[in-house]
Amino acid sequence: MKGKLKVNGELRVYLQWPILLSVLVVVMNLIVGVLDAVAGLVMFIFTAVYVGISLWLYFYRKRRLLTGLVEFSSEYSWVQKHLLSEMNLPYALVDEKGRILWKNEKFREAISDLKGSKKNLTVLFPEITRDILSAGQRGCIHVSYEERKFRVDICPVNLAAEGEEQEQFPDGTDENMVAVYLFDETQILQYEKEINDQKMVSGLIYLDNYDEALESVEEVRRSLLTALIDRKISKYITALYGVVKKIEKDKYFFAIKQKYVETLRENRFSILEEVKTVNIGNEMSVTLSIGLGMNGESYMQNYEFSRTAIDMALGRGGDQAVVKDGANIQYYGGKSQQTEKATRVKARVKAHALRELMENKDRILIMGHKMGDIDSLGAAIGIYRIAMAMNKKANIVFNDITSSVRPMIERFTGSSEYPGDMFIKTKEALELADPSTILVVVDVNRPSITDAPELLQAVRTIVVLDHHRQSSEIISNAVLSYVEPYASSTCEMVAEVLQYIADGIRIRSAEADAMYAGIVIDTNNFTNQAGVRTFEAAAYLRRNGADVTRVRKMFRDDMADYKARARTISNAKIFRDCFALSVCPAEGIESPTIVGAQAANELLDIVGMKASFVLTPYNGIIYVSARSIDEVNVQLVMEKLGGGGHRTIAGAQLKDMTIEEAEDRIKEVLQAMIEKGDIS
Repeated sequence: MKGKLKVNGELRVYLQWPILLSVLVVVMNLIVGVLDAVAGLVMFIFTAVYVGISLWLYFYRKRRLLTGLVEFSSEYSWVQKHLLSEMNLPYALVDEKGRILWKNEKFREAISDLKGSKKNLTVLFPEITRDILSAGQRGCIHVSYEERKFRVDICPVNLAAEGEEQEQFPDGTDENMVAVYLFDETQILQYEKEINDQKMVSGLIYLDNYDEALESVEEVRRSLLTALIDRKISKYITALYGVVKKIEKDKYFFAIKQKYVETLRENRFSILEEVKTVNIGNEMSVTLSIGLGMNGESYMQNYEFSRTAIDMALGRGGDQAVVKDGANIQYYGGKSQQTEKATRVKARVKAHALRELMENKDRILIMGHKMGDIDSLGAAIGIYRIAMAMNKKANIVFNDITSSVRPMIERFTGSSEYPGDMFIKTKEALELADPSTILVVVDVNRPSITDAPELLQAVRTIVVLDHHRQSSEIISNAVLSYVEPYASSTCEMVAEVLQYIADGIRIRSAEADAMYAGIVIDTNNFTNQAGVRTFEAAAYLRRNGADVTRVRKMFRDDMADYKARARTISNAKIFRDCFALSVCPAEGIESPTIVGAQAANELLDIVGMKASFVLTPYNGIIYVSARSIDEVNVQLVMEKLGGGGHRTIAGAQLKDMTIEEAEDRIKEVLQAMIEKGDIS
């Protein structure tokens, strides 16, 4: 600038005002002189004096004014620098690569070792990357240094003047720096942790099979069995400095401090296994379920969380602990098979409740899950028969008709005994939905995989009948929920409901075939999850015209499906000597996911196999069919992959990955569960 000070902005305009006003005064003088020469002459004297003073101020005093401004800015800069250096807050300037350019005294005290590579912020705090520093956006990041915790506030500083083109350093980097502020959060976080640790956590313990276990032991020893169970539970909770209270013969309430929840998680709720060791001659081991609620807004909400958690534990089959931490839900245990209840009291109560709901509605819509199978179809047809017996208009929502259900559906669509609108699509169902409609959801309890999720919002009265274990995603607005994980199939449950909902309901042979087929397919010809009530339901359907031969002939495979299943079995790989993994080809097959599920069932016939997993790529999604006999809970495995299902029959859908990546993911989950003890 050749030694001259350059004045810009508002200051330059301010200094030019005397000159601008001089021009105005001269113009005024000329106008007055035209109107009156004497007045103009007199005013000219004053104008000349004013202009002279203005020019003197602008050209002579300007330099002294600027000198004063420079002195002021220097003093101000020194004060500012002093304030930054002495500021009682760690502060530093770094470039976009993280190099620390300047730091104040407090920053030096906070980060004492600033030598060598540690002069770079990204080395001191690995959580802060170059991408974050060069993003040019304000933000805060929580980091750790040695034993202390910091909150780092990042504020970009652009050295280019506003309105000017940004210049660059000789090396090509932008003239940008980043201001960094450190806030020590160590004590605050420690206090927060202590406060959280002191919070009370609400819990419930329910004995799953209390009555059955008592019946399996001599009457004189029943009180001893109860006392031993009470002692086990009391000892377990008091070891955590908690209190436990027996509220019913098979129910307990307990409260512990939140800091002990981590202990429970570490030992994976060892009471689940300890209580099974109580044996005084009882043929049946006692199992229990635990529901834990924490981090609610009040103790009352924690209790409600524990109620929700225990309901989920029981809905998933019992013998497990469920922790509801606010919106998060975690599961522990769930290894044993739930004992089948000999009594049908629950089925009768649910049947009567369903009848009352249906009597108050004019139309019944029935819906299963996406790509419905024969169990879903058979259960829907059973509910359809109930609606017909009650003279109610009913429709079954069925969008995708696969090869596995087409033979059965054609028996109804091709018969004059059934109306043409027996099966409808989602669009038609939404048009029919009104306040006088009830929606019965069968064979599924997760809203995202129902055949028409939109119906769940369009219909107010919803009933759920399912045999799959519940997950954290449930149909929350159901007015009646009948979920029994011990049941072999939903068709078994509907067959029981049919026997209690009304007297004299006579189902037709086609309907009996559909429900019988659902039981046969889901139990793999009565070899999987089949209990006493399963055979009783099958006998009821046989009495009503179900034909075993007709069902078997209807569900025979075509040659392409048979060959694909054979290839899937022959290409199976064995992982850790007890898990079978294979891939089912989808080319040229109408329903490859069904073939994959069948192959997974057959892989269990190999000696030593605890579980099988078949991956089927179809329409850009990898469908995983998981099966087991009794040793592995495949539902827990599939939940790790975002799926779910039953203890011995489960599945998941994997997106945005290859077959190899999906196989590796399954192996990783199995390995992790084995290491944690979830799989023995």
